[in-house]
Amino acid sequence: MATLEKIRSKSVFLIIVIGVALLAFIVGDALTNSQNIFGDRTTVAKVGGVKIDYTEYQRKREQLNEQLEQARRQNPQQYANFDTQLLPQMALDQLISEALVRNAADKAGIRSSSNLLRHYMLDNPQSQQVMNIVRQLNASGLSVQTPQQAYEIIFNPKRNGLTDAQMEPFQRAWIAAEREMEGQITAMVYQRLLAGTVRANDLDKKMLYDNYINTSNVELAYLPFGELSEKEYPVTEAEVKAAYDKDKNLFKVEEATKEISFIAVNVAPSAEDKAAAQKLAEATAHSLAANAGALDKNLKKEGVDMQRHSLRASDLPAGPVKDYLLAAASDSVKLISSNARGFQIIRMGSRTSEIDSIQVNVVSAATEDLGLRVMARLNGGLPVDSLTSTFSVDSVVPQLDQWITLYTADGPTNALPDATIDSLRNAGGKFISLQAGPQGMVMAQLVKQNAPVTIYEYDEATFELGPSAKTLSAEREKLEKFLAANTDAEKFAENAAKAGYNLQNFTVTASTPAIPRFQGFNQYYPESRQVMRWVMIDGKEGEVSHIYEYKDHNAPALYVAAVGSEYDDFCPVTNKDVKSVLERKVRAEKAGDKLLAKYSKNVQSIAAAAQAMKVTPTNLPTFRFSSQSGVNDPEVTGIIAGAKADKKVNIVKGQDGIYVYQVMGRSTEKFPYNDSQYEQQYYRLVNPDLDGMLRGNSKLKNNIYKFEAGE
Repeated sequence: MATLEKIRSKSVFLIIVIGVALLAFIVGDALTNSQNIFGDRTTVAKVGGVKIDYTEYQRKREQLNEQLEQARRQNPQQYANFDTQLLPQMALDQLISEALVRNAADKAGIRSSSNLLRHYMLDNPQSQQVMNIVRQLNASGLSVQTPQQAYEIIFNPKRNGLTDAQMEPFQRAWIAAEREMEGQITAMVYQRLLAGTVRANDLDKKMLYDNYINTSNVELAYLPFGELSEKEYPVTEAEVKAAYDKDKNLFKVEEATKEISFIAVNVAPSAEDKAAAQKLAEATAHSLAANAGALDKNLKKEGVDMQRHSLRASDLPAGPVKDYLLAAASDSVKLISSNARGFQIIRMGSRTSEIDSIQVNVVSAATEDLGLRVMARLNGGLPVDSLTSTFSVDSVVPQLDQWITLYTADGPTNALPDATIDSLRNAGGKFISLQAGPQGMVMAQLVKQNAPVTIYEYDEATFELGPSAKTLSAEREKLEKFLAANTDAEKFAENAAKAGYNLQNFTVTASTPAIPRFQGFNQYYPESRQVMRWVMIDGKEGEVSHIYEYKDHNAPALYVAAVGSEYDDFCPVTNKDVKSVLERKVRAEKAGDKLLAKYSKNVQSIAAAAQAMKVTPTNLPTFRFSSQSGVNDPEVTGIIAGAKADKKVNIVKGQDGIYVYQVMGRSTEKFPYNDSQYEQQYYRLVNPDLDGMLRGNSKLKNNIYKFEAGE
């Protein structure tokens, strides 16, 4: 009873506790569901049911960064100007392609075989993770050269004098690499199967063969439309709309799209900045001359860079610098160049005569005591090539006739200290100790040295001219005034040119890596990814962004964008590019009709038609039904290929002009049929979009700008 009374007395408290717990459950469930309702917060992109998670996106970005760094090390000139703004979308494109294939392969029940996995993990390693594991093992002090050796150590640690605990991290990494490789193998197998579905049948191959061997002798007169005059061929809005409705599917977009106007202000040094740079050059030259090459610290604060060089004559930079140094007096100073990019000043130091390389014999000994005995024997007359027969091979290692470079095109190598070089020269051909200690001893003997060369020691002061903070501030203030007076996209676009700004119009999506320099070209404004983020995430139709800055000292820029319109199904007829294409098409139709009516009476012969059209007739003796027919219009190519060889003169309207043609005859070339050749030709002609086949009608939802704006 007492217990029951206690429960009753606490009932209100229990109800509150249960209520709070139930509320927490409901709220927690609501928060979980809200991620599905309002969007998965870790999904970078989605195509149909395929999602790309942020963690795998990060991993792919890191891989691409590593690959770029490696490429830059191997080909520095080729990749020096690679725009890293491309990397985020490159990573996402690869992930989407891989995910689509994996998803399709999983549905098809395709799995990797153990033989294939072994081949790509061990025999012919393709996994970057495996190579990373090999490097990590070596970094841990375990010497492995191949994936097979790595596998043996990782999964048989006791056999190799190690413990399971030591190898556990490597085992996990290896298993993860196997899983990733299984996915890659599965994708590869499926891609091959998918590509194999695009096969030519016997009729397709026979058609391609016939199109090649069957030729026609065609006489042709072609009059291009040229520039279609708006005045001569006016186009109404209704005609453009009708053309749009007819070919609307050509303007379908695969993801959310926005039309933007963009202004980039490239800030250049002002006249005042250039005058200040000239004074700075004078002050720098005076400082170098007065202080024996020392540069005043205040000049360094102004941005003057100072470097000291010691170069051979053959390595001096070609041009005015070399010309000056070869004849300059010591301590003289000269202004080499001064222009809109900055200045360069050279101070001649001294000329010295130095040896730029020496040849030595090097001997390493396992212990210092052994090294002293070896060196005594060598200096007592023992030939170097007799070392291995006199001492243990494992304890003494000779390296004969080794060249040591002391100067390169970059200056002194500091391969050996000056004192060591002097000791070698003064040793009279005997061995001297280079290094000795608990780890052993290294000794060397001078064999030969090159003839001395002249070394030029000089100071180089450079300054890169960029706009001052005052100049940049003035340009920003001017742009801010323009934005204050033009607060919406319509006014922004209408008044930009009047204010002296170059306005560019672009059609962009979240898959656009940055703001393009030109529509359709793979070149982007530096650090303009930040502007693209505003456009795709924050910018609404009609809005204008704030000012973004590209903070480069020498060539800073100010960016502003305005969103004109946005859509996610079809590019509208109001789009400037769409409208331009449609107007050109309508004008071409009108021009074709007009020219047909004008020249139809002159088609008695090719010569007469050509004379009337004031063009030169063309003979196509081996006209084929192909892209290399000699006729640029594919529709007209088909018409001529299907015409009878009756020598009848015909006139037809094409997409780019009017054609008068006459099929004089046909012939068949003797050419052997090759089934494999036409199989490959068919595939090249079809050029299947495998990603598109897997994507189908699913749209891409790209959230990449929600996660990063790029470098």
